[in-house]
Amino acid sequence: MRLLKTKLNLMFLNNKIKLTLLLIFTVLNTTFAQRGYDDDSRLFRFGFSLGMNTLDFGIKNSLQDINGEVYYAEVSTLKPGFSVGIVSDMLLHRYLNLRFTPTLHFGERELNYSNESGDKKYSVVIPSVPLSLPVYLKYSSERYGDLRPYLIGGGGVYFDLGQNKEKPVYLRTFDTFVEFGVGCDIYFSFFKLAPELKFAIGFNDMFYPNPNPNILDEDKLKNAALKKLTSRMLTLTFNFE
Repeated sequence: MRLLKTKLNLMFLNNKIKLTLLLIFTVLNTTFAQRGYDDDSRLFRFGFSLGMNTLDFGIKNSLQDINGEVYYAEVSTLKPGFSVGIVSDMLLHRYLNLRFTPTLHFGERELNYSNESGDKKYSVVIPSVPLSLPVYLKYSSERYGDLRPYLIGGGGVYFDLGQNKEKPVYLRTFDTFVEFGVGCDIYFSFFKLAPELKFAIGFNDMFYPNPNPNILDEDKLKNAALKKLTSRMLTLTFNFE
């Protein structure tokens, strides 16, 4: 009797597992078989984006002799930041769109200074809140079911709203940049989601030597070791349209 009860319990459990798997398969099949949002022919579309960023510098050191030593600056481990923006899209052609996506980024970079022997001596954290105003061309492939990969490229300007005058190293607030990346539109019933990975390269020298004559000797060193800083930024955003 006990053995029979055990067998019945196992049969019931197996049937329950099979029923659950069948239900999951049915839901997934219905979800992906249903053709999603199909409104790519609209002239204008709008949405918003959320994402992550990492800020970096292209660094040119001054190679000055500072108290008998030459110091080299480099960016430490890249730190993740947060990005939020607005998406505006205009259809130019079946495969080509013009996009304007003003985006606010929150992040920071840490410069580490070491001498020729490689010993770490000093560091400084530079916070940034750049507001980027880019214009892109988006070239899309044919749509494959509910997926449509694309390439994107363009450029624009940005204004850094997060300058901190209390930091020993200053950055200029204005920059111009070029940006390129890849993404994929994923179509759902009432909207589309697009994961998008982009890399931006700034053109301007962002380094602004600290004009304060009364700064500490350590802070003078942090400025004297630098000759040029250019912006770099990698972003992973999720566009909702």
